Amino acid sequence: MTDLEAALRRAVRGEVGFDTTSRALTTMDASNYRRVPLGVVAPRDADDVAAVLEVCREHGVPVVARGGGTSIAGQATGTGVVLDFTRHMNRLVGIDPQARTAVVQPGLVLDRLQDAAAPHGLRFGPDPSTHSRCTLGGMIGNNSCGSHSVAWGTTADSVRELSVLTARGRRLRLGQEWAGAPEGLRELADGELARLRTGFPDLPRRISGYALDALLPERGADVARSFCGSEGTLGVLTEAVVGLVESPRARALAVLGYADEAGAAEAAAGLLPLGPLTVEGMAVDLVPSTEGLPRGGAWLFVETGGDTEAEARTRAEAVVRAADVVDALVVTDPGGQRTLWRIREDASGTATRMPDGSEAWPGWEDCAVPPARLGGYLRDFRRLLTAHELRGTPYGHFGDGCIHVRIDFDLLSEAGVARFRRFSQELADVVVAHGGSLSGEHGDGQARAELLPRMYGAETVALFERAKAVWDPDDLLNPGMLVRPAPLDANLRFSVLPREPVDVEFGYPSDGGDFSAAVRRCVGVAKCRTTSVSGAGVMCPSYRATGEEAHSTRGRARLLHEMLAGELVTDGWRSTEVRDALDLCLSCKGCRSDCPVEVDMATYKAEFLHHHYAGRRRPAAHYAMGWLPVWLRWAARTRTAPVVNALASVRPLAAVAQRLGGIAGEREVPRLAGETFSRWWRRRGGRPTGGGDLVVLWPDTFTEHLSPSVGRAAVRVLEAAGLRVALPPTLRGGAVVGDGTSRSALALLTARRGQVCCGLTYVSTGQLDRARAVMRRTLDLMAPVLETSAPVVVLEPSCAAALRTDLPELLHDDPRAARLAARVLTFAEALERHAPDWTPPQVNLPAVGQTHCHQHAVLGDAADRRLRESAGLAGELSGGCCGLAGNFGFEAGHYEVSAACAEDQLLPAVREAPDGAVVLADGFSCRTQLEQLAGVRGRHLAEVLAEGLE
Repeated sequence: MTDLEAALRRAVRGEVGFDTTSRALTTMDASNYRRVPLGVVAPRDADDVAAVLEVCREHGVPVVARGGGTSIAGQATGTGVVLDFTRHMNRLVGIDPQARTAVVQPGLVLDRLQDAAAPHGLRFGPDPSTHSRCTLGGMIGNNSCGSHSVAWGTTADSVRELSVLTARGRRLRLGQEWAGAPEGLRELADGELARLRTGFPDLPRRISGYALDALLPERGADVARSFCGSEGTLGVLTEAVVGLVESPRARALAVLGYADEAGAAEAAAGLLPLGPLTVEGMAVDLVPSTEGLPRGGAWLFVETGGDTEAEARTRAEAVVRAADVVDALVVTDPGGQRTLWRIREDASGTATRMPDGSEAWPGWEDCAVPPARLGGYLRDFRRLLTAHELRGTPYGHFGDGCIHVRIDFDLLSEAGVARFRRFSQELADVVVAHGGSLSGEHGDGQARAELLPRMYGAETVALFERAKAVWDPDDLLNPGMLVRPAPLDANLRFSVLPREPVDVEFGYPSDGGDFSAAVRRCVGVAKCRTTSVSGAGVMCPSYRATGEEAHSTRGRARLLHEMLAGELVTDGWRSTEVRDALDLCLSCKGCRSDCPVEVDMATYKAEFLHHHYAGRRRPAAHYAMGWLPVWLRWAARTRTAPVVNALASVRPLAAVAQRLGGIAGEREVPRLAGETFSRWWRRRGGRPTGGGDLVVLWPDTFTEHLSPSVGRAAVRVLEAAGLRVALPPTLRGGAVVGDGTSRSALALLTARRGQVCCGLTYVSTGQLDRARAVMRRTLDLMAPVLETSAPVVVLEPSCAAALRTDLPELLHDDPRAARLAARVLTFAEALERHAPDWTPPQVNLPAVGQTHCHQHAVLGDAADRRLRESAGLAGELSGGCCGLAGNFGFEAGHYEVSAACAEDQLLPAVREAPDGAVVLADGFSCRTQLEQLAGVRGRHLAEVLAEGLE
């Protein structure tokens, strides 16, 4: 391997990665399979690709071309050298609106092509649900389709010319009339014309095998089309000319409700004569909430187009009239359509969990049958599932007869894997009996190639092998795919994971306490690799800042998987590779909500850091900022805040302190408040007033010591709403709810003083033993509160999220933790639930800012939206993460990424704000980032409403 690596480094200008991290990131795609490559090369151009092929041919090492790595069948993994086209060969070379064509490199993400084509009223027809991260090269390799294939076909229908390098270094320009055909291909086809005309099923979604029938003279002898779907086994794509289609100026979405999936499936084919753009189907099992959907147990999503909204709506209403439905809904609003489409697009991840939370896997993800036979096929499919005692929920492209499904295979035991094999063989026969294709979108890969003789027969499969030999006589390109395949039950990615549960700190309640199961959640659909975030989305800010797989949620999950496997990452919790990948994780928790399978990388990071530094010295920042509540309380008790502020204003002294504390030199140290929030509370009397509901206002560390104005504003607003405000007790034993302390003589003699804390800073730095101790002390203090029905109002979103999730998951053995978590309300939730008749002051100003990432991921912001609307604060807050993210943005080495995250959404939104706009930022980190990077003062919603009361 050393000789190979050295030869590649001499030959190519792009990056060559034979290190553990580079290899670990590419062991898997979105399939059930895993292969460990020797190395990864990111070529800069076609010359680099040619050089890689030459070196690997000399060393007898296979080459695998890889795009977004979202393949379902395993074809983007390999044991040789992986070519990563996403890093450099990712450009849109040009677009010709008159010819309706575009020239693209293989690493170009589909959405970038769509963005460039849209101003010309054009688009690329195929659009898989992974459109925000799949690449054109991967789409050509798989012959991808997507939801609009009933209107615009597969990727092969949109390909005009392909620039390809063969394994032996020939540069070919593939097209029609035998253009670019390698020597021997025409002779091969001419000798098998009868088989090419009769041996290939005629259906819209036939993706399995090689498309050799495209070489027929009556089909234009189209070498480029025949190359599509070859999964990187024939040549390496370096550039493509693709066709574009006219995008409808207006669209309408008809959502048709049916009693069950069989009814929806049988109705789909009958809608095709109406010329829809899509006919997508899914059942209720895959829908987290049916809110906004018409009545029914299954739905068809039928999109129509037109030159005007009225024309599109008329066509959609015609679809509704033609359909025998339980209920229907027609949506023309683009925002409403996007919301509905997200339900469908997220199904690929949602389907990886059964309703009871158990795991489900691909493998029979995308079989296709003639659309008119879909209902019968689904009934047979269901019967086969029942016979094997398996479960799965079909969904997908009903108009094309293509079904996606994840099945709860047991791929961890020998018996389960044996059942997986038997089921696969029997289902292949069912598909063939219905005139179908084993793959209708994602290709054969390792998952289905072994079964191709059942579909095509031995003679046609032998023809595939001969075609492969014409293109790649040395079997250098992606061997084991399509021809001479590996068994479908070999190389399973689960086989390397530990069989016994790993000893961990968090409870992982959704994964049965099993950390391996938590890591297995990542199935590789790579929604975290999007380069832009839509709406209020957050995931994954570090990937958008760096563009590197290691800093995506998927990349980190892959490294954790390899850490547990112990084959490639060999030093377990002490792994520096995993530590470095997690270092730029902001712990924003965006993946907890935005990832379709709810991977929770913030929790995994805290878990890892706990074990990684167990018994060892930690980075200075863990002590400086992880123990921030201690240092701030010390300054408050000694009343030295003015002294600390004065010293921090002396730049040389501040620089020394920051360097010793592991704090970024580019940062300014926030000023401590002259009077803490609790001290102000006691000075004003320390007791609740009024006769409304009692609410306990949580004095989080940031409100208490750094921004007590937020606490004071919240008290004023809550009291104006008629609520009685109290602070938590500060003495354990004999404490009285409602006075913020405890003053009885007995209590003073017997109780111990303390201060509540959610433990957030200890969790985020992985100091879980300390976090657990702090949380238990907090539960002791909160015992009197838990005996009442009073809610706990938390102003800082990150602290509220910690109490809602980290507290019960870390103290999963203490029932008080779940009870306190259930009491936690945000400021807006408290007003909505406990002062429903209160009318907030009318601020009547535009509002900009950013929904706190933890609020988006854990708490939800529906109540905040309604409160803002009621107060006349108009406008939508942006998504993403501010980039400061508690301790992250203050740590040395993180400043550039922190600033880049802010530039992704927050800072542009503030710069573009109208005059007089209110800049909302409920989180202390968000406000600090705004002040330090933009010189803008952000305010908590409580502060804005308190000012409105004046």
